[in-house]
Amino acid sequence: MVRDDLRTWLRVRQEVDWGDVRDVTGPIRGHRDGIMAAAALRDKPGETTRGDGLRAAWQRARTDATAKEALGFRLLQEWQKLVLGLPEVPFRTLPAFAKEGRERYGLSAETSLLFEACLAESGDPDVPLTARAARLYLDVCFFHPFHDGNGRAALLALGFVLAQEDILLDEVGPIQIRRYADDPVGAASLAGIIHTLAVATERRGQLSVCGPGERKEL
Repeated sequence: MVRDDLRTWLRVRQEVDWGDVRDVTGPIRGHRDGIMAAAALRDKPGETTRGDGLRAAWQRARTDATAKEALGFRLLQEWQKLVLGLPEVPFRTLPAFAKEGRERYGLSAETSLLFEACLAESGDPDVPLTARAARLYLDVCFFHPFHDGNGRAALLALGFVLAQEDILLDEVGPIQIRRYADDPVGAASLAGIIHTLAVATERRGQLSVCGPGERKEL
């Protein structure tokens, strides 16, 4: 049987107890925008195309979040056009590979419809926000809808869902480490990481508004 890590992820997705995670509520703002900081890390001297694309896409995603747009493939597609600087970014038409070929994501007639359904679940109010953000990030990673830039698409989707609740993380690096489709513990722990980052962002944001020599009680 041909390996299909997307099928594996869809099974793992059902196994994880997404309700058993700590949640956060907005507003939470830090001393900087973590996704903009991640975009800056992509810049190289004389070559800022990748960083500029992510910056433009995140600005658009934040605008869409403020407007309370519903997340679907069309919206993700518009951001990805900015990320890649391309006029069109269709859903992939072939199986996709990642991690130097160690993961393979299959494709069937239902793949794009399944992805749309998963995106719609990002707005489910019965699931904690941290869990929805983590699950959505992994959905984009393992559906791997685009020919390029899926990690950036996943980060934008996560940031969008949090921004809809007025949460802007000041650090996203720990979210972007390599993740695997067959890892339910890692999937659940991602929600915990998002919680930790949000709490740390809030704490740093509160400290930053204190005057010299002051320390705000948290």
